Amino acid sequence: MQSPLRHGRAAIGTTIAGGALAALSQAPERASRLLRHRYPTVAVTGMTGVGKTRLADRLSRRASAEAAAEAPEVGSAVMERRTRRNARLRGYRFRVVPGENAATRLGALDEVFHDEPVDGVLHVVANGYATPRRTGGTSGAGVASREEQLAAELEDWAITAHRIASMAVRRDRPTWLVVAVTKADLFADDIDAAVRYYSPGSGSPFGDKLDELRALAGGARLSIDVLPVCAQGGGRKAADGRLSDRACTDLLNKLELRMAQLSGHV
Repeated sequence: MQSPLRHGRAAIGTTIAGGALAALSQAPERASRLLRHRYPTVAVTGMTGVGKTRLADRLSRRASAEAAAEAPEVGSAVMERRTRRNARLRGYRFRVVPGENAATRLGALDEVFHDEPVDGVLHVVANGYATPRRTGGTSGAGVASREEQLAAELEDWAITAHRIASMAVRRDRPTWLVVAVTKADLFADDIDAAVRYYSPGSGSPFGDKLDELRALAGGARLSIDVLPVCAQGGGRKAADGRLSDRACTDLLNKLELRMAQLSGHV
């Protein structure tokens, strides 16, 4: 017959072992939460030619403005990944979703909004100034009117907004959406009008779509911001109404600050 002392020691040992196993089982979840807090995942979405990859390169410090200028305007057909790290061990994990309407794009959308849900969304638009994609089998630059590009942008957003709404009603993510209006250097005199067009409550076609998303996803849970940005200006002293490099850097800094606020980094 086991003595009471030995029985008590066995019980204590069992309790300690159980606690250790519980701690080990929770370790991956805690590590995941810590990683999400320090390096939230951000989906970079938008149609082909709006400059998603170039913007992600600038935000991740992957390339300088000069190197980004040499990159092709129309990006990859597969999802690209970028990571931003700073000295405080904080940053972002960017997932650049291809804009081309293909199976790879749909698969990437499934990944960021279903398989591995992102914390925030950076949706890139270009106020109708996206670089047109040429028709398959042809050479030379693509041709499309600004009206056609705005219509294509709206169609593209409808697909992405549906995925965001579907994810938001089932999970606690994403918590924020920033509509980044790129190529602002091409419409420097109309930036305010462009921001209004893409804003909720504006009464514009895009604004109406955002209002629908907020109604479906829960307006109190999903923060929405609209910010102008450009990857590169027209030089140190830009002429012809274009933004200077310094002005574009200031816009990029404002975007980075807002993302840091939304992610709890500041």
